[in-house]
Amino acid sequence: MTALARSTPATLLVVIVLVAAFVAVGVSQFKLTIGGAIALYFVVWWTLLFAVLPLRNQPETRPSHVVPGQDPGAPASPRLREKAIWTTLVAGAAFLVALAVFPLTGL
Repeated sequence: MTALARSTPATLLVVIVLVAAFVAVGVSQFKLTIGGAIALYFVVWWTLLFAVLPLRNQPETRPSHVVPGQDPGAPASPRLREKAIWTTLVAGAAFLVALAVFPLTGL
């Protein structure tokens, strides 16, 4: 995962390819429109981003690295690019599960 998240362009490319794949499956297998699939995936992704953000955060404990005015709970290394990729994968799984369950509920 860290190899894919080494640079912002590589991370964006991975996220875009994964999103396109999940949306393509939603359109082809579940008969969604492209706009509807993108909108639903975006809502799921954005919701799960806030669940993934606090995972594995360690506050900065080295006094030499704390900036005056910095929140004491601010993470030392937030790993946002890795979390974007993880969020994309988890949201893709949740998206496909939701699409599979929707017909069973009559939605």
